Amino acid sequence: MPSPSLLSCQQISKTFGLTELFRDLSFTLHEEERVGLVGPNGVGKSTLLKILAGQEVPDDGEVVRRKGLKLAYVPQRAEFPAGRRALQIVEEALAVDPELDETERTTRARTALTRTGFRDPEVSVDTLSGGWRARLAIARAVASAPDLLLLDEPTNHLDLESILWLEDWLGRQVSSYMVISHDRFFLQNVTNRMIEVDKAYPDGFLSVAGSYADLLEAREATLTRLAAEEESLANHVRREVEWLRRGPKARTTKSKSRIDAAEQSIEALRESRERSRIERTAGIELASSGRKTKRLWWCDGVSKGYDGTPVIRDLELLLTPGRRVGVLGANGSGKTTLLKLIAGELEPDSGRIRTADDLRVVHFDQHRGGFDPEISLRRTLAPDGDSVLHQGRSLHVASWAKRFLFRPDQLELPVGRLSGGERARIALANTMLKPADLLILDEPTNDLDIPTLDVLEQSLLEFPGALVLVTHDRHLIDRVSTELLAFDGHGGTETYADYAQWESAWRAAQKAKKKAEAAKLAAAKPAAPRPAKKAKLSYMEKREFEAMEAKILEAEEALEAATAAAEDPAIAADATALQARIEERAAAQEAVDTLYARWAELEAKQNGS
Repeated sequence: MPSPSLLSCQQISKTFGLTELFRDLSFTLHEEERVGLVGPNGVGKSTLLKILAGQEVPDDGEVVRRKGLKLAYVPQRAEFPAGRRALQIVEEALAVDPELDETERTTRARTALTRTGFRDPEVSVDTLSGGWRARLAIARAVASAPDLLLLDEPTNHLDLESILWLEDWLGRQVSSYMVISHDRFFLQNVTNRMIEVDKAYPDGFLSVAGSYADLLEAREATLTRLAAEEESLANHVRREVEWLRRGPKARTTKSKSRIDAAEQSIEALRESRERSRIERTAGIELASSGRKTKRLWWCDGVSKGYDGTPVIRDLELLLTPGRRVGVLGANGSGKTTLLKLIAGELEPDSGRIRTADDLRVVHFDQHRGGFDPEISLRRTLAPDGDSVLHQGRSLHVASWAKRFLFRPDQLELPVGRLSGGERARIALANTMLKPADLLILDEPTNDLDIPTLDVLEQSLLEFPGALVLVTHDRHLIDRVSTELLAFDGHGGTETYADYAQWESAWRAAQKAKKKAEAAKLAAAKPAAPRPAKKAKLSYMEKREFEAMEAKILEAEEALEAATAAAEDPAIAADATALQARIEERAAAQEAVDTLYARWAELEAKQNGS
């Protein structure tokens, strides 16, 4: 028996200008569903999410929400007023709830911030990085305890460590959500249902109960079935057309009925062929110079820092043809600095960098080349005429644009009016025109849809030169890299064979760090007493507050163990045992929630708020 429904879409359609995004979509979201929403760029995923959130209205159809449904929406790029503190942002979001008084709003806001990793709720939003702004947007959304959370590309501005945090957090804190993402590892880890919006499907979408891997299997089976049905329909239409050519008389009811049926079959075949002809992937083919030099770029003892703080210390690195180095590390740990050193855009503070003679380096910058937003797509792709030169062949700009999924009517559009995914494809197109010995890619996957990512991945695997890749797309970095270079945040680096080895080491380090912090807290001497007039906590409450962090750590470890036990495949068929473990996980989650709420309450009391 399915879980109770939260909301349902009934025949909704949306068009922008002359472009139809989707038509007659109908599906239902239920409690306990963790839905991943995917599809090619331009099919209207973000628009669909805004319609579900009530921020936009469909052209046709309606969205029916359960009475009293609490819904929260996290956009791709959250905007916050300048000069505000994190706590203020969340409190202001809660101010719309008339049932909450000031104390309850503050307690809820502090709890939401604590759960999303904020140590200082008074931090100014002006000082937050993109990743922490994303966390604040999530805290603002979940503070109201929504029944359904809608997230649009939440991993876009997060480094790998923050993405791992988000995966764990969603698993513990949110029971029902829909998330748009192009991160295939993320989708595999956080979903129990997948919806792919694509006009290739007769209903405009494909819904699968399961993970991203289950979607891939269902997609292959569905497209194979549709191709077989189209072939069968084509054979039927061929026979009917031959019959029509023989000039049947339509005087009898039987003949007229067959003619009508034949016309319907011809129209159905036309629609099927129209769907199957949709170009879904870009034609990415990276150009190599074909150079055979064994040593392309290498460095000895290279160090680089800013304002006396080292971000790279004593680096030794050799790049040769066929060597593909994936670079990992938290935001600000030195990844972009390394790429600029390799590209020759920065000089090291110490050490030596050497390169092969006439080395050809192509650098794909995460800022996408700084296109002039007023210049047309035509001029951006082909600045010097109506053609481009690719691998020795001259191609008309319209053909070149089509290869990257642009329509002829888009050629005169200013680049500033194109989507993020479309601008990403422009940057890839320009990169392909430059033969390279060494290719440097800084976050090339941002805003690309999954079909384009698959093509990019294959092209990188076939590139014969040296490659240095920075990306938070774990699937891409794991498939493409021959080795991983991870920054530790203090200028040092460590080499790993693959992503799984790095993640295992990172999780072990995080666990050790938590235990060390708990031990330090337990061993710390009581803080110097404040003046009596500022004391807000009783003696017992102070003791409780000082022990709270260790208790939360212990409760979270218990929750982690209960979650692993509930997801053990060995008991999946034992309904009694499975139910017992689900109840144990629920009890562990409740214990964690209670501790966080109490911590926020004590902290607020101590601060006099």
